[in-house]
Amino acid sequence: MPVRGCLSAALGITLSIAGLFAYPKAPSAQSAEPPRLTMMAEGLDTPWGLALLPGGGFLVTEKDGRLMHFDGSGNAVEVSGVPPVRDSGQGGLLDITPARDFATTRELWLTYSKRQQGGSGTALAAARLSDDGRRLERVRQLFEAAPGGSGGRHFGSRVVEATDGTLFVTIGDRGDRPSAQDRNLHNGSVIRINRDGSVPADNPFIGQAGIQPEIWSYGHRNPQGAGLDAAGTLWTAEHGAKGGDEVNLIRKGANFGWPVISYGRHYSGGKIGEGTAKEGMQQPAFYWDPSMAPSGLLIYSGDMFPDWRGDIFVGSLKFDYISRLETSGDTAREVAQIKSPETGRVRDIIQAPDGSIWFIAAGNGAVYRMSSGAGG
Repeated sequence: MPVRGCLSAALGITLSIAGLFAYPKAPSAQSAEPPRLTMMAEGLDTPWGLALLPGGGFLVTEKDGRLMHFDGSGNAVEVSGVPPVRDSGQGGLLDITPARDFATTRELWLTYSKRQQGGSGTALAAARLSDDGRRLERVRQLFEAAPGGSGGRHFGSRVVEATDGTLFVTIGDRGDRPSAQDRNLHNGSVIRINRDGSVPADNPFIGQAGIQPEIWSYGHRNPQGAGLDAAGTLWTAEHGAKGGDEVNLIRKGANFGWPVISYGRHYSGGKIGEGTAKEGMQQPAFYWDPSMAPSGLLIYSGDMFPDWRGDIFVGSLKFDYISRLETSGDTAREVAQIKSPETGRVRDIIQAPDGSIWFIAAGNGAVYRMSSGAGG
């Protein structure tokens, strides 16, 4: 059962966030050394996705369709060649993920809302970043939700490379609640495809009539956070309605219940679906009530914060903090909230090779690096 609960880089602005932690339980020994925040970029316009590159550079997507490259020395350039996006409502240029072999292939993946007849849908493209970091080359679409919808909500849109090299992409219900249970659509699903855009032969619904073969799991509302644990299992963070934001441990072929079951209510206060549980539908590992508007999810595995290994970090768009959750099997519980003026509308959160934690504070138009207070 669930547990409730001016563009620049390397600016050198370092802030201590001691005393700015809230702990639902007693703090661990790790909290005796509060981490430091260093601003790495500012002046961004609705930043959404963040990717770190070998050599100290990084990329940031902006919802209006711009992709910015920072070289780590204070220089920034807009990258050309981004596929056309439909910047409307919650749609636009969204996530970005470099391939695990980026150092040799320079390949990356972008998710975005693509104009379709009658509306727009979540799409995934692959591209090569030029050697000078100024343009995308060999851009090709790998996937497009069919169909998307006419509304401007709930594109989901995280892309994660699985340990076997396949790609997970999260897709929201596009504001059409019943579509999350309609497997003839991609709405409200996590899809899994091969790196070339083909469908893996071991996907759960291959060959079943009336079901999109890319679907890995379904019954999702709007998953905007996704990441792998140490075993390579995918977890997501998903927006509920009024209450009922969720962290989910994703299982192959599973139905996560939206909108049949939910721990939230309609914004009007009305009941959603049939209650909080139903046979054949998965329970969340954790849910928030009231909603905190989750976006971006990291499962920490680094050395800089050893007490945090295996913990889940989720950004809050509504309450301006980073939630830290500990897991036990298929459940989780929130054990701390990292909150400061710098954690304004945390949109994305990722781990650097040195074990530091980087995040986008969309409310501040900035990127920050969280490092050990002991001098990391």
